[in-house]
Amino acid sequence: MMNKREFGSKGEDLACEYLTKNGYEIIERNVHFSRFCEIDIIAKQKDTLVFVEVKTRKNNDFGTPLEAITQTKLNNIKTGVFSYLQSASHKYKNFRIDVIGITLQPALKIDHLKSI
Repeated sequence: MMNKREFGSKGEDLACEYLTKNGYEIIERNVHFSRFCEIDIIAKQKDTLVFVEVKTRKNNDFGTPLEAITQTKLNNIKTGVFSYLQSASHKYKNFRIDVIGITLQPALKIDHLKSI
């Protein structure tokens, strides 16, 4: 049985594989800005920096992974994004926030919402 962190990491690994297959370049993972803010994946698609929040669920018994993104969580992500953009040595003009929801059972399902 995996603990919560291992389970989350497995979801992030699957999300990275998915993004890479779809032409994204993974730049960083698990970037912490505060106790409340961590960006799961920072990737690049052409000239756009993409900040990705990954939510993984074993199944949808308690709702879909995407339903787990609250307004508070979104605000924390935005805080981290702006913090990252201000400190980034590369000045990106284009960026967006994506969410990837992963459900493992009954079959692997990956939902990718762009520009949330």
